[in-house]
Amino acid sequence: MNVSINWLSALLDIKLDPDDVAHKLAMLGAPVEAIEPVHQNLAGIIIVEVERVEQHPNADRLTLCHVNNGTEVVEVVCGATNVQAGKKYPYAAMGTVLPGGLEIKGRKIRGIRSNGMLCSASELELGTDHEGILELDTDAPAGTPLLDALPIGDFCLHVEVTPNRPDLLCHKGVARDLGAVLRRPVKLPPIPGDPGDSHAPVQTKKSGVVGGVEVTLEDVEGCPRYLAAVIEGVTVGPSPDWLQARLRSIGQRPINNVVDATNYMLFEVNQPMHAFDRAKLRGPKIIIRRGGESETLTLLDGEERTVDSTVTAICDAEHPVAIGGVMGGRDSEVSQQTTDVVLECAYFDAKRIRATRKAMKMSTEASYRFERGTDLQGMADAIQRAVRLIIAVAGGTEAGPPVDLYPKPVKTPAIFLRPERVAHLLGVEISQKDIEGYLTSLGFAAGPKNGRLAVHVPGWRPDVAREEDLIEEIARLRGYDSFPTEMRPLRPSSVPSDMAQVTEARVRRVLTALGLNEARTLSLGPAQGKEAQAVLNPLSTEEAYLRTDLIAGLIRSAERNWAVRERNIRLFEVGSVFHAKDGGGMPVEGRHVAGVITGARRPPHWSDGGKYVDFDRWDVKSLFEEAVQAVGAHGTVLEEEGRWVLRDGNGELCGWADEVDADRPAWAARLFGFELDAVAAPKPLIRFQSLPVTPPVERDLALLLPAEVTARQVEEVVARRGGKLLESTRLFDEFRGKDMKGRSVAWRLVFRSPDRTLRDKDVDVVLRRILEELKERLGVERREA
Repeated sequence: MNVSINWLSALLDIKLDPDDVAHKLAMLGAPVEAIEPVHQNLAGIIIVEVERVEQHPNADRLTLCHVNNGTEVVEVVCGATNVQAGKKYPYAAMGTVLPGGLEIKGRKIRGIRSNGMLCSASELELGTDHEGILELDTDAPAGTPLLDALPIGDFCLHVEVTPNRPDLLCHKGVARDLGAVLRRPVKLPPIPGDPGDSHAPVQTKKSGVVGGVEVTLEDVEGCPRYLAAVIEGVTVGPSPDWLQARLRSIGQRPINNVVDATNYMLFEVNQPMHAFDRAKLRGPKIIIRRGGESETLTLLDGEERTVDSTVTAICDAEHPVAIGGVMGGRDSEVSQQTTDVVLECAYFDAKRIRATRKAMKMSTEASYRFERGTDLQGMADAIQRAVRLIIAVAGGTEAGPPVDLYPKPVKTPAIFLRPERVAHLLGVEISQKDIEGYLTSLGFAAGPKNGRLAVHVPGWRPDVAREEDLIEEIARLRGYDSFPTEMRPLRPSSVPSDMAQVTEARVRRVLTALGLNEARTLSLGPAQGKEAQAVLNPLSTEEAYLRTDLIAGLIRSAERNWAVRERNIRLFEVGSVFHAKDGGGMPVEGRHVAGVITGARRPPHWSDGGKYVDFDRWDVKSLFEEAVQAVGAHGTVLEEEGRWVLRDGNGELCGWADEVDADRPAWAARLFGFELDAVAAPKPLIRFQSLPVTPPVERDLALLLPAEVTARQVEEVVARRGGKLLESTRLFDEFRGKDMKGRSVAWRLVFRSPDRTLRDKDVDVVLRRILEELKERLGVERREA
């Protein structure tokens, strides 16, 4: 949206600084992408009055003009034929640089010295006319800077407007937000030559007559409200300078006074309008209906379009004359010969306009606004101002009150706002008086009712539909930077958090604390075994299956890091994996955590002599154990077939850690990885337990395990037979000898009683019980020193 600083200043009746406006709009949620100067390069141009015009003595097609520049009369040689004595024109003195880069210098033309130059509209980039000198209709005295006399010096702000804020697609909407911050009221600027009050529209259901034109509304769904006015006796021609300057300041090209007036209303109050030539309407009638079979229409852009039943068409007695909400037709457009104008002001269904615009592959300023929503309640005021504007710039008279077809009037919705809800969401207490002040400054009507605020939403804010939307408006005006930045206690409801999310958050916290970076890899990839679920419409052959594990994606991430010479890699991921379901159907989804590490165990330091100490299998075992503990899985990480594994109570594999294969360059260290089912049993609630006041008794127990016996089986027996006196068990050593059958595994057992000091004989009884069951059930014996 292009916004003129001069236009905003007129609406707020205050001089605005473009940089300050850009900052304030950004803080209000409408950032300014660029600030473009408009005609600021005309600062050196002044207004002069021509006192007399003489024929150049040495040229038939040149004149010698005696120009009063406010301080003296100078001679200027001119080739234009429209310069007259007593008229005022723009003048560039010697040394002035014109917008095109031309520097004016005093020089002789056919023997006569020309002191400066009288300028045309094209030379000042104020129009396309280059045949004659630009004549100025102003009371400003000679010597006045052109930018002081004419409102053409401006700044254009390119404002980024989000789709949910259609009210910011006009100057009044932007001024309304600014006025709320600056504490300035928004008033529409007076119209030069305003004829005064116009007729108020007469509301009816589906038909009415105005100025001899019969208006009928048939497609109520596509056009809920339609207003029409007739202005007779207009004179179509160029718009006055002030209106052209307003449109040019935002990049719009002036066309004629009637069309410019409708465009002015669009950019001022966000109400698209269209003007028809009454003489070109058959009937004369206007019928708002759906398109019919085999109907076509040549639009203002010269393209012929089909008008079918999906389109809301504006028709006369015989055929369509406009596509509602998109563009008018060429056959009924206003031209130099037009004397009577039918002015349309309508509200069209956003979905219908969007579908029509897409089908016709065209977008206009009108369709852009109707798609997002215009002010259904402000249409009567808009058409009254538009009628006064057209009469002011094109003459004529209003042919009676406008007709207002409004079959199903919509009441302004009310939303109840609770001050305590405001404090709960924003984290700070805001008084009810301040809340009312913020909302009323934006045009909302707010008043207390049963301890709450009843807020009526204006028609220009279709995005405000619930209490939270009002709270967002309060936050915008108070200023997002005014809220405290620290995290505050929050519990949105009494429902406890999902344990799976709590577990995953704990895993992330633990692994990031250990120096790993979280990665997000694609859930699609190549086939990974028979359980891989194929995608029906894959993007590529490399992404044709749902992943069955996370480690493959992390390996590919490590390989991409190696490709850019990154040696030290620490990555983890918490994500979903998928397995094909037996018998078909949707795949089974599960949550896993996985990680990979490679490179130096710690950053290089001068004390190491510059040597790298790389990760090894024990490092990945340590990380794996931390992940197991964070997930809350039960069991001990054990070594099986050269890798570390974790099994559940049924012996099913639920995690592993080992060196992994990868496309590793020669200079890279080995890559280690782990993966674990993240939906293990959640950790039990942490309960307070006082520090022990009795001493522990520690015993190291070295056992000879047959080859088929696992450490987990031993620990289950120890825990069961150790009873309440056994406080903890920790495996700390493993030994394999050439002549040894099986292996030797050592545990440290800690015994403690909470209410007395244990004696050796108490512990010996427990140890004897443990050893007896180990030998009986597993064939495990104590290893003698």
